Amino acid sequence: MNSNYTDQIKKNLFEYVLRLGDDNLILGHRLSEWCGHGPILEEDIALTNIALDCIGQASAWLKLAGEIEGKGRNEDTLAYFRTEREFKNLQITEYANTDFAYTIVRQFFLDVYFFYLYEVLTRSKDENISAIAEKSLKEVKYHFRHSKEWILRLGDGTEESHNRTQNAINDLYPLTGEMFEIDLVIRSLMKENIIPGITKLKTSWETIVRSIVEEATLTLQEDVVFTAQGSRQGYHSEQLGHILAEMQILPRTYPDAEW
Repeated sequence: MNSNYTDQIKKNLFEYVLRLGDDNLILGHRLSEWCGHGPILEEDIALTNIALDCIGQASAWLKLAGEIEGKGRNEDTLAYFRTEREFKNLQITEYANTDFAYTIVRQFFLDVYFFYLYEVLTRSKDENISAIAEKSLKEVKYHFRHSKEWILRLGDGTEESHNRTQNAINDLYPLTGEMFEIDLVIRSLMKENIIPGITKLKTSWETIVRSIVEEATLTLQEDVVFTAQGSRQGYHSEQLGHILAEMQILPRTYPDAEW
């Protein structure tokens, strides 16, 4: 932790790193729900492995968040002993799996987002951030390749797979807008070069997503109204409460247990 950071920068950095941890934690939990339920054995294993990668990234980010905060909270405390309003994950990460097409479209949108975001963060002047981003980027490259192949396979496959994937895109694309919101927290970290070059993130994401969606004979809505907002301030869909109830029940029931 850089001792030269002001208290305000530390506060904003804690907030930002917490967002990264929560994004991956909730996404990883959603993906883990496919364990034992995948459409084919190979895909069951693939989704479970991606879920484990996300949980691993969440652990790294939340551990760093606890160190920045300096109040004795570790990754487990932050994961299991916060309420809904204290979570800062993107709403799209908590969206129900619904069916395989929804899971793949959600993953595809987020894979492209994390791919470009981690590329940016590898250039952060904060060595802890750049190190976690560099390690995570290696995993995200595989995740991106996996979801891209499935988008192409489903979109340009049967009539049913095409329609299900298009329905998923129609429902999930309006949730992607908040990925690119630049608030006061991010602006302050941009000035410190802790988050360099993030203003180009939306353009890079939009370009590659549109290209692959069109190649899959699918479409993104034009003039879409982005509906998700406020998640970075702790406002979520009712689905997050169900996720946390399941995820947190054991440590909350036995808070002193050691494994």
